[in-house]
Order: sequence, then C-alpha cells, then structure tokens
Amino acid sequence: MLMTAQEYEQSLRRLNLVVYMFGRRIENVVDDPIIRPSMNAVAKTYELAHVPEYAAIMTAASHLTGETVNRFTHIHQNTDDLIKKTKMGRLLGAHTGCCFQRCVGMDALNALSIVTYDMDAALGTGYYQRFLSYLSYVQQHDLTCDGAMTDPKGDRSRPPHAQADPDMFLHVVSETADGIVVRGAKAHQTGAVNSHEIIVMPTIAMREADRDYAVSFALPSDAEGITYIMGRQSCDTRKTEGRPVDVGNPMFGGHEALVIFDDVFVPKERVFMCGEYAFAGSLVETFAAYHRQSYACKVGVGDVLIGAAQTIAEYNGVEKASHIKDKLIEMNHLNETLYCGSIACAAEGRAEASGTYSVNSLLANVSKQNVTRHPYEIARLAQDIAGGLMVTLPSEADLRSAETGKWIEKYLKGRDDVPFENRMRILRLIENLTLGAAAVGYLTESMHGAGSPQAQRIMIARQADMKEKQKLAKRLCGSVADVIRPAGS
Repeated sequence: MLMTAQEYEQSLRRLNLVVYMFGRRIENVVDDPIIRPSMNAVAKTYELAHVPEYAAIMTAASHLTGETVNRFTHIHQNTDDLIKKTKMGRLLGAHTGCCFQRCVGMDALNALSIVTYDMDAALGTGYYQRFLSYLSYVQQHDLTCDGAMTDPKGDRSRPPHAQADPDMFLHVVSETADGIVVRGAKAHQTGAVNSHEIIVMPTIAMREADRDYAVSFALPSDAEGITYIMGRQSCDTRKTEGRPVDVGNPMFGGHEALVIFDDVFVPKERVFMCGEYAFAGSLVETFAAYHRQSYACKVGVGDVLIGAAQTIAEYNGVEKASHIKDKLIEMNHLNETLYCGSIACAAEGRAEASGTYSVNSLLANVSKQNVTRHPYEIARLAQDIAGGLMVTLPSEADLRSAETGKWIEKYLKGRDDVPFENRMRILRLIENLTLGAAAVGYLTESMHGAGSPQAQRIMIARQADMKEKQKLAKRLCGSVADVIRPAGS
C-alpha cells in the first residue's frame, strides 16, 4: 500500500519512542517544534508518491508482488530504477531544502538483498528468505526505515574486540533458539525518531575475533531497550520562538540522534547476519556505494540555494553585474556536476547474483568525493552574493516592533519595489542552508555522510584499474619492456 502524508503522521503517533533532548524526555515527538520540521520532510516522501506528475519517479512495481510501492521500499531491478532513484533524490531535495531521511533505509534494504543472498550461496544460511519476508512487511505497510551503520568506535586504533569498552561497537551479548540480545549504540542516525523500523548493519570489515560484532538485524523503532538522544543543530531553538522568518525554512528540516541499544532482544526471524564476519565488509561496501549515489539529494538542495542566490541578487539590485552572473554560472556548473556523477554511477549499474542492481562502485565513490567539495563552494558563493546582512539581520521580533520596525524597514531595504520582509526571508533561507540547521544536511552530511572523504579515496584507489591505464600508455608510446631496470644498469 501507499501511505499518505497524513497516515504517516498518525502512524508515528502510535509509536512509543523513548526520546531525550536537552536533558528531558520528549513525550510528544511528532508535535515538538524542533523535531516537527524533520517529520514534515519525511512526510513529503509520502505526499509526492500520490502526485500523478511524480508517480513514475516516486513509486515502482514491487518485484515480490507486482503491486505499486513507494520507491523508498523498492529493490532496484534495472538501471532505470537506479536512475529514477537519483531523480527522486533531486526532486525531494528541491521540495524540502533539507535531508528527507529515507535514503539510508532504502540503501540498507538493497544492500541486504544482495549480501544475504551471497551469504546463503556461500554458507548455506537462510538469511535471504528472512530478508524477503521482512521486505514484504516493509512494502506492505510503506514503512520508513532508519539504516543504522555507524558505531561510536571508541579508540579508532583498535578493532572492535580489542576496545577497552566492548560496547563501543554494537555486538551480540547472548543468543538463544528464539533470537539474540544486543548491546551498543549507533551514532549520527538521520531521521531516527521519524522511522518505523531500525535496520542495523556492521560499521567496518571484520575478522574472526570480531565475529560477535558482525551482526545485522531489523527492529521496530520503539522496541524495548532502545533510547534516542537527539543531537543539537545550529540555530535549532529558533524553531521554538514562534518567529518563522528567523528560521529561514520553517516547514522542513532534519535531525540526527544517538541510538542506544541496552540489551535489546532481536527475534530470530529479524536477524540477517550473526557472526558471518567474512561478509561484514561486503555489506559495508555495498551499502556505502548505494548511499554515496544517494547524495543526489544535495543537488536538489543546491537548486534551492542557487535560486535563493539569484533572488537576493535581484533584491539587492546587482543581478546584472558580470561577476554576479559568473558566480551563479559557477554554482550551476558545480551543482550539475554532482548530478552527472550520481546519474553516471546509476547508468553504469549491473545485476548482482540476487537479481538486485547495484551501482558502479567506482563512479559512486567519485560522485560522493565531489559532494564533499562542491556544496561548500556553492555555499561560499551564495554567501558572497548575499552579503554580510545575512548574519547581522535583526530578529523578526525587531521587525514587528512598533519602536524599531520602522527603522529596519527604512535602513535595511534594498530595491524600492521589494518589501524588506521579502529580502529578510530570502537572506534567512541562505543562512539556514549554509550556516543554520539545514547546513547539517547540506554541508556536514556532504562531508561525512556515507563515510568520510578518505573512505571514498580508499575505494577509488582500490577500484581504479591502474594496470590497464599503464598498458594503454605503454602501447601508445611504444614501450618495448615492462621491466624497470635498477639505476646505473
């Protein structure tokens, strides 16, 4: 079935999540003014699935049942699916101006569809059928899944089993015929409290000594023993002040959480890896490639920021200046380059043994490496065009004040035919995207989401075929020997 945005909101109200923020328990997560904008962003993924204009991008035919499902619960069946995933990310980024939080779960589902099949083929396990049963449940109810990969890690110089505190990586503490008990935490969990399910995966490749840490499973987000501690964002408490102009993007936002698993029981039918350490690295790399493609969402947010930069240039009366035009061209060039990378790794995808299509991993890593850089330059140029008033504006309360509002209107306006409030709103949006709460989703996620920049460089070094490139060079220059002689010989 396809849930509506309203049905999605009601489904969250039925959850009994344990959530803390600013040192207190949040009893009503859905209506909390800081969390609510992030819920609105996820709701947009449900809303657009019902818009005929976007149906081909936002929905797909389930390969299990043939029924129409939200693309965020779909398993990619061809390169067209992968390309539409990229287009969906850009579409939603443009509609929300922030992270819309369902990509991680979608990428986890697709990675598990590949790796559980491969484990069964190599080891005779029964994980793939378990996964398909779980997938059917997710599709049937159109659930939002949080993909939980990143562990706190503790001392990075030590593997999981050698940590002073064994809980620095989530691990199995006991096992019975009915299931397993796990303990640990997952950090930086995007959209966690807006999710119905948590899909846990290992965070690094592992050896036999770390077998207790090689675990993957899925649980309802309100399972007993799970606690969420909300992360802070720049300017987050502006959402509580009742001044929407100061927020910049009052309707939409994102959130991150630290998720604690305190001796949580996982039923056997929801366990997809338990001790198969040789496949931990495969699951990490498969998920990472998918998720690095997913950063097409930043292109959609970039569309919004470029539009805001053009608008403030017009409001300031400088849109015809040659250097402003050139900066906007550069912003578009960088943004479309990001789009090209995501489309390319999708178009070059291939079928895996399970039938699931994976992206071209080398191109996905190149695409994400660009994402660690280009949004920062786009943001810099937007700030350049906007000017310093973006961060020295008085508050909306001062604008509304009978004592000060007249002076703000008089001295801070730009063009005579543009109301100052319009100028203020677009400046606050640029601030939100490049410095405020949305900058977490546009800039920090661009840098560290789906792994650090160095993680992508390692994969590029591993997957670039340097021997073949050398052959091409040697063939063209007429090299007659493939042996490097010692100096002086």
